[in-house]
Amino acid sequence: MQRRQGRVNAGLLLLLYQISQVGLQNIPSVTLGVLALNIFLFLNPVRPLLEVCISVNEGFYRRNWQRLLLSPVHHADDWHLYYNMISMLWKGIMLEKKLKSIWFAYIIAVFSVLVGVVYMVLEFMLVKILDDPSYEMNCAVGFSGVLFALKVLNNHYNPGRVSSVLGLRIPSKYACWVELVAIHLISPGTSFAGHLAGILVGLMYTMGPLKKIMKACAGGLSSFTDPARPRDYYSEYYGYPGYQYRTPRSYYDYTGGLTEEEQLERAVLNSLNERDFGGATYTNERRPYGFWFPPEQHSEEERRRQRLRRFERQ
Repeated sequence: MQRRQGRVNAGLLLLLYQISQVGLQNIPSVTLGVLALNIFLFLNPVRPLLEVCISVNEGFYRRNWQRLLLSPVHHADDWHLYYNMISMLWKGIMLEKKLKSIWFAYIIAVFSVLVGVVYMVLEFMLVKILDDPSYEMNCAVGFSGVLFALKVLNNHYNPGRVSSVLGLRIPSKYACWVELVAIHLISPGTSFAGHLAGILVGLMYTMGPLKKIMKACAGGLSSFTDPARPRDYYSEYYGYPGYQYRTPRSYYDYTGGLTEEEQLERAVLNSLNERDFGGATYTNERRPYGFWFPPEQHSEEERRRQRLRRFERQ
């Protein structure tokens, strides 16, 4: 890493400035840890780049499996580090709040290794298809493959958004594919197979079996919970005389099993229904799961009986 000595790392300084602008207190713990690890290893690399990068020759034939762990967290130069970590900063803030820190850390660890494996598979396929053994020697380094996988996850958990790629507004679900081609055209030296490997790993999680496999592997650990399923929250009980104890109430039951998006959609529909009924309230109607449903239409005779029953109760 002699090339880093004797010059100002402008990319690193700009990265530190951007992090300070966001504020350390506003960055989730796992995201902050990933940023710190990559910056530390940039300044204090474990080995030279040629000894940490991943390739078919080094990773598969020579069985240097430690490169699967080392290659994602080492970068070629300060600008390579800057662009990757700025992307990680934004994606990490979005995803870690959605998935929770423990599960997000689990995803980062699995993706870091799996992207390298898929990368070697793609390069090996190119060797066989194109009959060109030089692809076995292509050595990749950097966190960008993991970032492409996280981009797929972010688009999956935040659908319907529009991304800007080279000034073009593109639906987010297609943005990763457009960026894959655009980056390769603008910077031919980047690893097309490495970025493609990230996209494929992301799709394996969102559309394939990877998520189920990860859940199964983590099933024995109580600290690993399914972030997509609401947890159970229980009431607090106090030993005051005459206090009537209640059975614990599940938040999952309260929401009727609806996701946040479905709850929001139901609330909007209910609001529109209330507007259609003149904003009237019906205090005697049961409101399951906290949402209001329009009352059934009754005949004139049934409404008369209801009024009589109300007068009898009074």
